[in-house]
Amino acid sequence: MKALPFTAITETGDKFEISFPLHTETGNAVKVHNLVSSVLRAVEGDIKLLDGMDNGDVLQAVAMALAVRSRMIHAPTSVTSKITLDLVNNALEAAANAAHDSTTGGTA
Repeated sequence: MKALPFTAITETGDKFEISFPLHTETGNAVKVHNLVSSVLRAVEGDIKLLDGMDNGDVLQAVAMALAVRSRMIHAPTSVTSKITLDLVNNALEAAANAAHDSTTGGTA
């Protein structure tokens, strides 16, 4: 299975090196990478505009957006739901296995 390497750096300086497995029918890994980056930037931008947001609320909003996007596909819901759940489970597993570098910050 092909993989998409992705580096995520949080606002607090944590760095995650994630190797996301790609679905066998992935059309363009570069476009996938770019869209993931854009989505994460948009979420972070909205959180800043809202002066912060609970992590659970962020996850709920992203899950709801994913559900809407899945429903927009012209295919039986049973098919799109299974594909979506499989993709999410694979991505969560990849993120859980990611190398994590946490740099401590501060002044002395």
